[in-house]
Amino acid sequence: MTERRQAVIDLGSNSFRLVVFTWHEAGEASWWRRTDEIHEAVRIGAGLDAAGELGEAPMERALAMLEIYAHFCRATGITDVRAVATSAIRDATNQAAFLAAVRRRTWLEVEVLTREEEARYGYLAAVNSTTLADGVALDIGGGSLQLTRVEGRLALDPRSWRMGAVRMTERFLEGRRTSAKQVKALRAHVQRKLASAPWLAGAGAHGGRIVGVGGAVRNLATAAQTAEGAPDELPIQGSAITRDRLGELIEAMTAVPVAERAGIKGVKPGRADVILAAALVIDCVLEAGGFDVIEATEAGLREGVFFETLLAGTDPPLFEDVRAASVRNLAAAYDGDRRHTAHVAALTLQMWDDLGAAGRHSGDPVERELLWAAAMLHDIGTAVDYDDHHKHSRYLVLSAGLPGFSDRETALIAQLTRYHRKGSPTLGELSASTGKGDAALLLRGAALLRIAEQLERARDQAVHEARIVGTDAGAELRLAASDDVALALWAAERERDLFQRAFGVRLTLAGSTLAA
Repeated sequence: MTERRQAVIDLGSNSFRLVVFTWHEAGEASWWRRTDEIHEAVRIGAGLDAAGELGEAPMERALAMLEIYAHFCRATGITDVRAVATSAIRDATNQAAFLAAVRRRTWLEVEVLTREEEARYGYLAAVNSTTLADGVALDIGGGSLQLTRVEGRLALDPRSWRMGAVRMTERFLEGRRTSAKQVKALRAHVQRKLASAPWLAGAGAHGGRIVGVGGAVRNLATAAQTAEGAPDELPIQGSAITRDRLGELIEAMTAVPVAERAGIKGVKPGRADVILAAALVIDCVLEAGGFDVIEATEAGLREGVFFETLLAGTDPPLFEDVRAASVRNLAAAYDGDRRHTAHVAALTLQMWDDLGAAGRHSGDPVERELLWAAAMLHDIGTAVDYDDHHKHSRYLVLSAGLPGFSDRETALIAQLTRYHRKGSPTLGELSASTGKGDAALLLRGAALLRIAEQLERARDQAVHEARIVGTDAGAELRLAASDDVALALWAAERERDLFQRAFGVRLTLAGSTLAA
């Protein structure tokens, strides 16, 4: 097993961020994850729109932060470092002087991204962390807005405009309060600029989706979830910001002085003075494209840059199946017994398929996928401790997030892992993020996952098949095994009551058929 680390430094117009990615290359057991991060609101783009060059104070803040980043990388032994600069540094007339100062004060080499390159990395972040196949990838930072048309998961016609949160705030929304006249002027400006991308018009009306990348999108998603009563532990990965909710946030922010915006629940103090401009720009994009919602992702430009390394040799560097890749990645990172979890998943799905064929559930393929994901992840909590590992598994699913899944789906997977051992399955505080029928889905999935776990209690894969057939009395569980299954039957017997609650029929356990 080979462990590698890469530090990606994003020199954004609003924030500088160093992210460390660690990954293991070990065939099917390969995994990657973010293992460290240093973030600072440097605001290097402050005043750039009016002056055309980087100011002395913003440059000094930036250089001091880069000295810290350089020291961190040296101290931690990270030699693979990619430092990339975006809109503010790209557009500054004194870019060369700043880059020379970086080389003088650190050993870092900064790569200034073109508009097309910046849009490409935002696109890679969006498509590799969601199921976006057709629609638009949006990336908004402090200095610029990038939109990329996506068809069949491929990038077409990337566009970039100088309409980032800091730049739009300085140009249109200066002052202690924001007036209706200022908002109208900003909207008119954005609408004129977006007209240069004719493919955006009606993109949402034709079935396309839009995914948002960037700190402003993440902050707006947090504020939207908070307004909807979602628990703090629910990740923003895969959450949807409706245009109605975005409008309510815009109204709330314009109704108070700039200094009081940080008091709006979910709004981060470091973004409070520029988040309104970002929200207005995003709203204009949604309006132009006919989109009702924008999906948020935790991934950002840093992930886009990293994916180019992780998926080297693939053109473009895309995961073949984002949902499956995210489940397998999390399982490999924390689960030490892959044969056991994969076998539990197989047994669970065998029973689910049989019950669907018998009409005991609708056979929804999405439900099947959620159950598979939960089965693959049910034991990751043992990386924390065996005691209460079902609760630890739930925590890890929610904390790590599952790219490609919505926040509702992640909540269901987390609750399925939580109840794979014991307890009465309930959505609990995550019910605010779920929908009609989800409590019954959880009950069905937990019942089957528990039975499969008990059939594999010895962790020896002795039970090859677990089939459920209909009988006059209800349902019968029949096993194909290569060894004595007394332990498996004894363990599974304890889950019959939960099965009856879930499926409305009594489960009987038959003897096993010996298989080769």
